[in-house]
Amino acid sequence: MYELMIHLDNNSKKPLYQQIYQYVREQIEDGKISCGEKLPSTRILAKHLQVSRSTVELAYEQLLSEGYMEAEKCRGYYASDISKLYLAGEKRDREMGLQDFPRKKKDSYEIVFSPDGNEMGYFPYNAWRKLSREILSADNPEPFLSGEPAGEWELRRAVCNYLYHARGVNAVPEQIIVGAGNEYLLILLAQVLGEKRKVAMENPTYLKAYRTFCNVKYEIFPTGMDEGGISMEEIKRTMPDIVYTMPSHQFPMGTVMPLKRRLELLNWAAGQKECYIIEDDHDSEFRYKGKPIPSLQGNDRWGSVIYIGTFSKSISPSVRVSYMVLPEKLLDRYNKNCGFYSSTVPKEQQMVLTEFLARGYFQRYLNRMRGVYKGKHDFFLGLLRREKWVKNIYGDNAGMHLLVEVDTDLRQEYVVSRAKEKGVLVYTLEEYQIPGSKIEDNEYPILLLGYGGLSEEQMVQGVGLLREIMEEKTCLAEK
Repeated sequence: MYELMIHLDNNSKKPLYQQIYQYVREQIEDGKISCGEKLPSTRILAKHLQVSRSTVELAYEQLLSEGYMEAEKCRGYYASDISKLYLAGEKRDREMGLQDFPRKKKDSYEIVFSPDGNEMGYFPYNAWRKLSREILSADNPEPFLSGEPAGEWELRRAVCNYLYHARGVNAVPEQIIVGAGNEYLLILLAQVLGEKRKVAMENPTYLKAYRTFCNVKYEIFPTGMDEGGISMEEIKRTMPDIVYTMPSHQFPMGTVMPLKRRLELLNWAAGQKECYIIEDDHDSEFRYKGKPIPSLQGNDRWGSVIYIGTFSKSISPSVRVSYMVLPEKLLDRYNKNCGFYSSTVPKEQQMVLTEFLARGYFQRYLNRMRGVYKGKHDFFLGLLRREKWVKNIYGDNAGMHLLVEVDTDLRQEYVVSRAKEKGVLVYTLEEYQIPGSKIEDNEYPILLLGYGGLSEEQMVQGVGLLREIMEEKTCLAEK
């Protein structure tokens, strides 16, 4: 960081050092100065603000004493990790005279049962760092040049090879489109398929996809599900021209679509004019029981399936690399409508990922994480099965979350609210329902509990706190 744009009011009753202190503290709290970011030296900041160096030193001393920054000998000042500092009390504010500057309150939870949680403790940092260093250390301008709009050829070939062996996807590299996230690819796809489309979506569903379809002005048909997945009866009744489905592991229900339903869906789509199935292969890599479920696209003989997947779950959330496999009959339309767009994934990252796949690092990491997540899954499942308040568990043996039907008279909203008060963030099945739609009311609340990013100790603590809530029999809970 080279300088800080601090507006100092010389006419204010607050001393200049307090104004500097207040500004830096709020910037750190709001994340505008991130953890580990270097701050200007007292000499440089004093010169920039045209104040005495002792004024800046007073402000820095206060920030150091409160833990907002750290000083490293011969290196300078750095912003601290303040995740545990939000309980700084009113006494400090009174002493500093800051009562008239209300601080922004931030929700902070000790345990977050998020379905998006990842375990990053086993990530092959050395391998990733080695590949990055190799690509950037040579005097080669290639990583900094413009890349191919659909993604670098070598990466598309590596993805193509992986999908064939791991998911049974039949494609050639020309059919692979690489982009930064599934939502971007859906926006791109809308420009390929055109306007005024009607989309049948499983309900409940992945709501980011729903919102993306809404943004491109597609008409949405919330479609019910049974034990075999999306309802063919409702599809035949509404007659959409796009079906968005997650057949290998439906989110959030965890349903696996059987072969009979898959063939029925494929045959129906093949019999319609300009009808496509979008197969979102949601966290299909993580299955802990039974044989791997092959992709729907692998059984498609008519070019009706558009396959979408991502590395965000299997590698890291920050690796915003998703891929879409277009049927060959849509390639000319893609090249005409979207072929001039620049790739949204940096070329350097594509080159690193290509080597990560080609040299076997990805497969080894994935195999290891399957074992890690299976261990978490089995431990969490065992915990829940011992709880009296757990009536039923759904969606087990795959993915990174479980659906838990709660045997309680407490209202669902009360359970979620009390959990937050205890520092636990839980989700409900209702949160993934398409807005404005109706699904069959359940007699008991259903919680969606993710475990991928939690340790065993956190699982035990979180389940224990939920148990305390369920045992609050004296609450005047409304039915």
